[in-house]
Amino acid sequence: MTKTLKIDFVSDVACPWCAIGLASLDAALKKLEGEVKADVHFQPFELNPQMGPEGQDVTEHLTQKYGSTPEQQAANREAIRQRGEALGFTFRKEGRGRVWNTFDAHRLLHWAGEQGGEQQHALKMQLLKAYHGEGRSMADHEVLLDAVASAGLDRDAAREVLVSGRFTQEVREREQFYQSHGIHAVPSVIVNDRHLIQGGQPPEYFEAALKQIAAEA
Repeated sequence: MTKTLKIDFVSDVACPWCAIGLASLDAALKKLEGEVKADVHFQPFELNPQMGPEGQDVTEHLTQKYGSTPEQQAANREAIRQRGEALGFTFRKEGRGRVWNTFDAHRLLHWAGEQGGEQQHALKMQLLKAYHGEGRSMADHEVLLDAVASAGLDRDAAREVLVSGRFTQEVREREQFYQSHGIHAVPSVIVNDRHLIQGGQPPEYFEAALKQIAAEA
C-alpha cells in the first residue's frame, strides 16, 4: 500500500544547497515509487531579503556575510558542483556571479503552486537552473518569465503577477510562519508537519527517513 506524505520544502532559489537537497529528494522519491508518494509544497525563505535590485558580487557578498576567502569559496563551489553533477544538476563552473533578491521568484512559485504541485516543481527547477546553472539574474523579470515559459506555464499570466505585486502578502506570511517556528537555515524539509530534515542530504538519507516516516504514519 502506497503511503502519501506531505512535504514542505522550505528553501530559497539563491541557495545552492537547496538545489542539491531537491535533487536528492527527487532521487529518493523515485526509488520509493510505489511505496511512498509525496505531496510536495515549496515554501519561501529569503537568505538576503534586504538585497537591492542591483544585487551584489557573490565573492564580496560571501566574504562580508561569512568571512570566507575567495580561495575557500572556490573550493566550496567546486565541491557543490561535483555533488550536483552526481545528482544530475549542472552548476555553472564559474558560479553565480552575483547574489540577487529572490522575492519575485517566490511570488511566482506561490502562483505556480496554486495551479498544482507538478507546475510548482517544474518552475522551481527552471529557476534553480537559470540562477545556478546559467548565472542569470533573479531580479530580472524577463529571466523569471523565461523560466515560467520553460516550465510550461503561462508567461502572460506570470507577467501580470509580477507587475501587479500579487501574492506579496501571502509570501511574507509564509516566510514569517516558518521563521517563527524555528526555521533559520535552508533547505529545511518538513514531513507531515512534524519531521524535520535539514541540509542538502544525500538521496540515501532522504530515502531512509521517508521510509521510516511512512512506516510510522
